[in-house]
Amino acid sequence: MEEEREALLEFKQSLVDEYGILSSWGREDDKRDCCYWRGVRCSNTTGHVIVLDLQVLVHSEPLKGTISPSLLKLYHLRHLDLSENDFSGSRIPEFIGSLNKLRYLSLSSAEFEGPIPSQLGNLSRLKYLDLSYINLNKSRDWLRIIDKLPSLRTLNLEHCHLPPIIPSDLLHLNFSTSSLGALYLFENSLSSSIYPWLFNISSKLVVLDLDSNLLQGSLLEPFDRMVSLRTLYLGFNELEELFLGKNRLNGTINQWLSRMYKLDALSLSGNSLTGVVTESVFSELSNLKALHLDDNSFTLKFSHDWIPPFQLIIILLGSCQMGPHFPKWLQTQNQIEVLDISDAGISDTVPDWFWDLSHTIADFNLSNNHIKGKLPNLSLRFDPFSSSIDISSNYFEGLIPPLPSNASVLNLSRNKFSESISFLCSINGHKLEFLDLSNNILSGRLPDCWMQFDRLAVLSLANNFFSGKIPKSMGFLHSIQTLSLYNNSLIGELPSFFKSCSQLILMDLGKNGLSGEIPTWIGEGLPKLVVLSLKSNKFHGNIPFQVCQLSYIQILDLSLNNISGIIPKCLNNFTGMAQKSSSNLAITSNYTFERQGIEFLESYVDNVVLTWKGSQHEYRSTLGLVKILDFSMNKLSGTIPEEIMDLVGLVALNLSRNNLTGQITPKIDQLKSLDFLDLSQNQFVGGIPSSLCQLSRLSVMNLSYNNLSGKIPLGTQLQSFNASVYAGNPELCGLPLRNKCPDEDSAASPERDDANTPEGEDQLITFGFYVSVILGFFIGFWGVCGTLL
Repeated sequence: MEEEREALLEFKQSLVDEYGILSSWGREDDKRDCCYWRGVRCSNTTGHVIVLDLQVLVHSEPLKGTISPSLLKLYHLRHLDLSENDFSGSRIPEFIGSLNKLRYLSLSSAEFEGPIPSQLGNLSRLKYLDLSYINLNKSRDWLRIIDKLPSLRTLNLEHCHLPPIIPSDLLHLNFSTSSLGALYLFENSLSSSIYPWLFNISSKLVVLDLDSNLLQGSLLEPFDRMVSLRTLYLGFNELEELFLGKNRLNGTINQWLSRMYKLDALSLSGNSLTGVVTESVFSELSNLKALHLDDNSFTLKFSHDWIPPFQLIIILLGSCQMGPHFPKWLQTQNQIEVLDISDAGISDTVPDWFWDLSHTIADFNLSNNHIKGKLPNLSLRFDPFSSSIDISSNYFEGLIPPLPSNASVLNLSRNKFSESISFLCSINGHKLEFLDLSNNILSGRLPDCWMQFDRLAVLSLANNFFSGKIPKSMGFLHSIQTLSLYNNSLIGELPSFFKSCSQLILMDLGKNGLSGEIPTWIGEGLPKLVVLSLKSNKFHGNIPFQVCQLSYIQILDLSLNNISGIIPKCLNNFTGMAQKSSSNLAITSNYTFERQGIEFLESYVDNVVLTWKGSQHEYRSTLGLVKILDFSMNKLSGTIPEEIMDLVGLVALNLSRNNLTGQITPKIDQLKSLDFLDLSQNQFVGGIPSSLCQLSRLSVMNLSYNNLSGKIPLGTQLQSFNASVYAGNPELCGLPLRNKCPDEDSAASPERDDANTPEGEDQLITFGFYVSVILGFFIGFWGVCGTLL
């Protein structure tokens, strides 16, 4: 392109090229077109100049001079790099703003002076802009110009002496740079006034460099939206509070944290940070009061005799590996109010000096370690106003000693505590909202002092050896939402005083020795129940129709009892089961606890042990997705009510080992979400409905030991099951059973006279046909779904 060749030569004339870097441009003996000149690239399709990169030509001495407006004749220029040259005394040319096809512009370290020309805001296609190491201290409106670049992905303004942002400047911005992915503002003396701008443009930021500025105060708000952030530089600032919790930060902290000497609060909780953290990181952080490093993958390695320069009030180090010994440096901290060293790899005993420190602690978490030994008398320790104690999942043993009388949360589950729980009666229960003593070896009768626990929301005594009757005072638990007495040796009838516990969401009384009839008040008095398990007890009598009032119920387990009579027809009132999906993965109960005089709302994720596909499983985080109706191993009679087929959200239906009769309803195909179906060991008659083939999600089925007859319907779903799921039905025939149906026998008979075959009879349905169907299904199914997965 002759015009572009002439434009480049004119541009060369305005430069001072002392070392002949551009000597190949336009030599008389070089008749090649300009696309072959050094630093110039052209489009392979149009031949137009699209790249001018003079930065790569520089070795020791830069180009000098001025920038000629002849570049405007390069109408198709997309990439312009003049960095690392020396245009001192020159301003950034205004005409660059007219190169409207530019995607890439780098003028860094090119010694330009003066402000950023407003015309640069016209470069609507610009994706990369690098002005680093240019003195822009006169660019009062730099933010307004940058804000006009909607396509910008990378902005580098390192060491540009940018003037501070005035709050009134933000009033005129459109925040068009919300697609910015990388922002470099290193060493600019910027203050905290930049936070509002960061807050509005940070949703897609992956890299952010604010190192060596004058940021102060609390760094929290701008990072609420930085869901994509991967790399962050903040060293050499004057921050007092740095909150970066629950982002996606990775890497280590050793290189920059030690330089933030004014910090008094640091939160890096819930990221993907890794590496070994040594005491040198904290050597200059004498003002630190709050340290949140929990839910990362740190390893803390402090010398045995290390004395920190700070006195911490809040210490959250959960999941930071610091074992196997108990951290001795904590002995120097005498102002602790909140301490979390859970899941820290500690396999030691708790030293005596630690219990002496606990008089100030209000929130205490040692859970998920391998700590052993016995607890001392804790009644006079910890914060006198309120306390939360979590020592679950350890190896503590012996009798549970007296605990703080004003405790709000007590979690001593999954240990080896033994004997009775008489200590409860000495607690001022008016503050206790959470009590979990499950999975220990506790025994004896339950104490009868529950009337004082009027705020208790969660109570789990599961998997112990408690015996006797349920005490009457439990009827005073008016705030209870989760009650689990699973797997003990409790006896007697289900007490009627439970009907006053109207806030119950989960009630698990399974695996005890409870007897009597299922009371009618369950449906009337517990309207919020989502989970009810009475399995493996000695209940008898009918299922009361009042149970149909449990409209929120998602899990109803009455298995392994002596319940008789018919299944109520009103079960279609279970709207919780009639919905195909659930908005919540988990089922939660809410309670409050106090920390530093402030009440916090906490959610407890309920758990329950269910029989799923023949084995016991504990469900917690996905319990909200499980919708089960289990009446197995009782003495129920009559037919399956068709109303059950309205429960389209059911994931599992188990009616096995009863005395149910009648036919399997063709409407069973309405249960589209069904993954598990067990109707075995009943007295069902008739054929298997062909509609059963429509349950595409069905992975486990058992129809064995009934009186079913006829041919198993053709459909890959039913033929894919093992023959054992149809066993004990001598009148059944067809694949996958070995019993051939009469029409199959005649089709395979060698004496058959094909000439006498009735017109229209299908002669293709042979054993080979079934094999072909099955193979074709698996090859086609996994060919499509495997690719999608």
